[in-house]
Amino acid sequence: MSKLSPETRDAALAALEVAEVDVLVIGGGVVGAGCALDAVTRGLSVGLLEARDFASGTSSRSSKLIHGGLRYLEMLDFGLVREALRERGLILSRLAPHLARPVRFLYPLKHHVWERAYAGAGVTLYDTMAWSSSLPNHRHLTRRGALRACPALRKDALKGALTYYDAQVDDARHTMFLARTAAAYGAHVANRVEVTGFLREGERVTGVTARDLEYDRTFEIRAQQVINATGVWTDETQSLAGERGQFHVRASKGIHLVVPRDRIQSTTGLILRTASSVLFVIPWGRHWIVGTTDTDWNLDKAHPAASAKDIDYLLTEVNKVLSTPLERSDVQGVYAGLRPLLSGESESTSKLSREHMVGSPVPGLVVVAGGKYTTYRVMAKDAVDACAFNLNRPIAKCCTDRIPLVGAEGFPALWNRRGLIAGESGLHVARVEHLLGRYGSLIKDLLQMIEEDPSLGRPLEGADDYLRAEVVYAAAAEGARHLVDVLTRRTRISIETFDRGTASASEAAELMGRVLGWTKEQRDREVENYRLRVEAERASQEQQDDETADAARLGAPEVVPVKVS
Repeated sequence: MSKLSPETRDAALAALEVAEVDVLVIGGGVVGAGCALDAVTRGLSVGLLEARDFASGTSSRSSKLIHGGLRYLEMLDFGLVREALRERGLILSRLAPHLARPVRFLYPLKHHVWERAYAGAGVTLYDTMAWSSSLPNHRHLTRRGALRACPALRKDALKGALTYYDAQVDDARHTMFLARTAAAYGAHVANRVEVTGFLREGERVTGVTARDLEYDRTFEIRAQQVINATGVWTDETQSLAGERGQFHVRASKGIHLVVPRDRIQSTTGLILRTASSVLFVIPWGRHWIVGTTDTDWNLDKAHPAASAKDIDYLLTEVNKVLSTPLERSDVQGVYAGLRPLLSGESESTSKLSREHMVGSPVPGLVVVAGGKYTTYRVMAKDAVDACAFNLNRPIAKCCTDRIPLVGAEGFPALWNRRGLIAGESGLHVARVEHLLGRYGSLIKDLLQMIEEDPSLGRPLEGADDYLRAEVVYAAAAEGARHLVDVLTRRTRISIETFDRGTASASEAAELMGRVLGWTKEQRDREVENYRLRVEAERASQEQQDDETADAARLGAPEVVPVKVS
């Protein structure tokens, strides 16, 4: 059963309480969900626990890119780039063609012959490393050609340009689809379950103690092997086992701005070099995503805050090349995420940065950390390989490079039939394209819901890009337990509307409540919690430094259970 429904969550926890599993994964981000899928498709019994919502940490707050990391070529990290480009090709062509899509970037050249030769050689190598890719190769453009592709650029900001292709994905939906696919193959998957400690027999870890945050109850889960895939929380999870671990994870904050598409006149994304890093302007439906920053973060990890200083920095950098500068009032949405960067006991190991490591500090416990979103599948493979070695019995090899996610099967044919689907369903073809790009072949579930209740085919109040059916489906099949899950991760309403989703909150809560059995009091509490969250985020974005921004963001209450046993 691929649906992450309230019933399947209850069944998953009931199963985990009574029978030992081969592998229990802690962390429902992209790596944890990838580990669950890898393990279950090798024939292992698997549990996956997430303390909040799937992808609620780093895995919903990335730049939404599936890429090789062009800048890593400058660091001579050819292995990482080659690996990431291979994964990019797999995701685009086989694993998630319904969720990922190509995106074109333009790189302005500010100098004459030497920069074109230097940058051109790098992008040529990038294309060569992705030799099996179906994406077009890079092209050289004159200044006139570059301005034709991106009229928003200032004429004095470039002397020419290169264009090349990478790919993008809605990271939160992709992560949720990984969890759904793992469930479809038999994994016991549950969000809103916090691991509070480890079970031990001597030195060996034999399972965990867990707390179901929805029903406020504690229980034990037994496992042959436990994988710690908690990203920026790796060290905290390790401390529950009384272990420091072989490596440590440092959190680096990256913020992004979301602006309406009409504020930047361009047919292509942009990649710009800054004094310290690179800046992306990424097409995102009817919007652009502008990011990112890279600063140390030692404050609250659950709700990293973007400060006014962060926002002003991005606006200043992007405005250096735009003929019509962006203003603060143009910013529709802001989000901040934390990169899990590896840091070792000495300077010599800090260079690992975006590479990943797998370790087994004590028997029964495997830790995977570091890496980048694009290489999640390789990280998961390495972690489950370590578990397989420790299980001390023959275990099948990884096969996730050949396992499409749910919704992928038949997607190209459905995309080619989108006009016919529009005619049969009564929806506009643009609406069908939107649904196909979010659900793939699972669009049939949405269309059936709309056929049974035509009111679900209407747009959601305050967010015309999304249908009412999508909110119901998020609660019924995609594991959404709270209003914030739907408005920030199952959809992107929280960053794609100027009101940050507050105009949609009441109707969305009413639709979710039908599925989850909420009373009016529970609906009102969800709406109020969401309103306070938006207020706190807006307040944090007016502060000038991380400390005051963090304090302002923490002014909103945490999501509370809607049911108590």
